[in-house]
Amino acid sequence: MTVSSELRIRALPGLGELQPGDDLAAVILQALAAARWTIMPETVFVVAQKIVSKVEGRVVALDSVEPSPLARRWAEACGKDPRLVELVLQQSRRIVRMAAGVLIAETHHGFICANAGVDSSNAPPGCAILLPADPDASAERLRQRLHAALGVPLGVIISDSFGRPWREGQVNVALGVAGVAPLRDYRGLQDPFGRRLQASVIATADELAAAAELVMGKIERRPVALIEGLQLGEPGTARQLLRRPEQDLFR
Repeated sequence: MTVSSELRIRALPGLGELQPGDDLAAVILQALAAARWTIMPETVFVVAQKIVSKVEGRVVALDSVEPSPLARRWAEACGKDPRLVELVLQQSRRIVRMAAGVLIAETHHGFICANAGVDSSNAPPGCAILLPADPDASAERLRQRLHAALGVPLGVIISDSFGRPWREGQVNVALGVAGVAPLRDYRGLQDPFGRRLQASVIATADELAAAAELVMGKIERRPVALIEGLQLGEPGTARQLLRRPEQDLFR
């Protein structure tokens, strides 16, 4: 992947509120047509996780959740709704930390994040939204549909906001990747002074997700952004961004 000297990032207008069962690709294509946008080759579509989860039916009514005794104990300890805690437990491979009213969990995908990605913001009243069951597969399905309709090579990134253990604020990261290289590996290359790089691997997909959030926002109802000017590189998946346990110094 060649480093770009200029990128263009645009939030796609006119998507509206999506519901379970909606055809996300068709909605995006309709919005593109309404905006009269021409899609350039190697455009990257960054799509908010929430709308992917919604159309895939990953919306759970809290009244349908029966908390376990463990969920009730933990909910009392951290001041949370026991039904939400039960969903967190169901979506977790393990609980990493519970402190100060926060549950940090490792999801079944391998993501380590607050509440296993279970979230009630931007959800219908009385409901919570889960992460997509397989974000990489979701990204690839969407990429195939968009590519078939638009006729140009493109990438898709499904993004979500994650906190960071050593810095304030959240940043968007890539949960699902299709058609674009998730990493840029500089190892073995020489810097301008002739030194060989040994550890520089840049999380390109995460950087694109974070950049797109600047135009998508949290409450502006702009859940899709387009990034132009990047070479897609060797296609990969978000799974490549997960550090193997034996290389994780903080487990």
